[in-house]
Amino acid sequence: MSVRGVAWVAALALIAARDTAAIVVRPVTLEQTRAAIRAPGVKGERPLVLMNVWATWCAPCREEFPEFLRIRSEFARRGVRLMFVSADFDTELPAVKRFLAAHGVDFATFIKNDPDMKFINGLEPRWTGALPATFLYDGAGRQLWFHEGKVTYDTLKTRIAVALAATEAAPAPAHRGGHP
Repeated sequence: MSVRGVAWVAALALIAARDTAAIVVRPVTLEQTRAAIRAPGVKGERPLVLMNVWATWCAPCREEFPEFLRIRSEFARRGVRLMFVSADFDTELPAVKRFLAAHGVDFATFIKNDPDMKFINGLEPRWTGALPATFLYDGAGRQLWFHEGKVTYDTLKTRIAVALAATEAAPAPAHRGGHP
């Protein structure tokens, strides 16, 4: 390789290292995952939460990943929050960060930090542990939908639209007592 080629490769490596340094991937237990699902949104509201459990070594996970980012872009203003939880081993954190950076992920994500079966059964007893796995929760953290395996953009969009319609159609809670 020429000197120019070596310099180009070194420059790309520096850019990639800088890009991955900005990526936030927090270790998360089952309990912390549940708390993150129930956490209020930026404006204090309790949005719908679309959570995807994925791994860098999982081909269907990598294939569907852009669909989740598309959903986030389209539904964030309507109160839909996207959570990614990597099922990679913590030793694969550099690969996780590279993957996220390559896809332009600019929000905090998570990496599972609990024994597999505790995490799997704690989220959904019907889940075999196969990846990818997708969950949709309401603002109170109640599971509305679960899907094991690759999911399409159209399926995600339909499930979210139904959940939003139900949320938006629900009457506001009545006030009790003499003060509104």
